[in-house]
Amino acid sequence: MTENAATVPLTLDELRAVTGFAVACARPALEIYEHACPGDPRPRAAIEAAEQFAGGAKRTRLLRDCAFAAHRAAQEARDAGRAAAHDAARAAGHTCGAAFLHPLAKPTQVIHILGAAASAARAIELTSGDPAAALAEAGKLASPVVIDVLRRYPAAPEGGGRVGELVRSLDTALRTSQSRT
Repeated sequence: MTENAATVPLTLDELRAVTGFAVACARPALEIYEHACPGDPRPRAAIEAAEQFAGGAKRTRLLRDCAFAAHRAAQEARDAGRAAAHDAARAAGHTCGAAFLHPLAKPTQVIHILGAAASAARAIELTSGDPAAALAEAGKLASPVVIDVLRRYPAAPEGGGRVGELVRSLDTALRTSQSRT
């Protein structure tokens, strides 16, 4: 892919694969959120809505509504001083955002692909001290389709704090991996 390309070819099946990857990466962090914020269904609802889309459901407003709700839950967790719960809820919100990956050749679109994995890894890092296992698992979960889609976009952008660092680390690892066939 060239840096000057305005669009990236992207099919509905590829969007579903990227969303399924995001769900698989975010799901392990859901327990962190639910332990810290029992009774709040918003992150789980986001993951479930994204999972339905990945499984063949239509891309509807429900995905956007669930994403916004999960991100509001993340903000509330952060405001309450629950940093790991914040990142776990953001991971859930990013699962729905994956369904809205745009075919624009912009580095910021990489967040739609890897945001759930990086936010989940950060939540795990805050609870266990080491995101390496979560990033390694994300690397294993990335199908050849996901890796191929990722490689069509420019490298992840700078910034984004610790989660941004994790996005860039995973981005580099996946781009340089041998895509499985």
